Amino acid sequence: MRTLADILRSIGSAVATVVTLPFRLVAKLLGGASRGGRARRA
Repeated sequence: MRTLADILRSIGSAVATVVTLPFRLVAKLLGGASRGGRARRA
């Protein structure tokens, strides 16, 4: 049962990364263009 939870958690995090990546790229492009590249976060 614990292994199944770990698998679901890893799948969920991978899906979340794939879903949020394009939005973060667009935000970085728009933010960098409008703010002169100051919107950089570690």
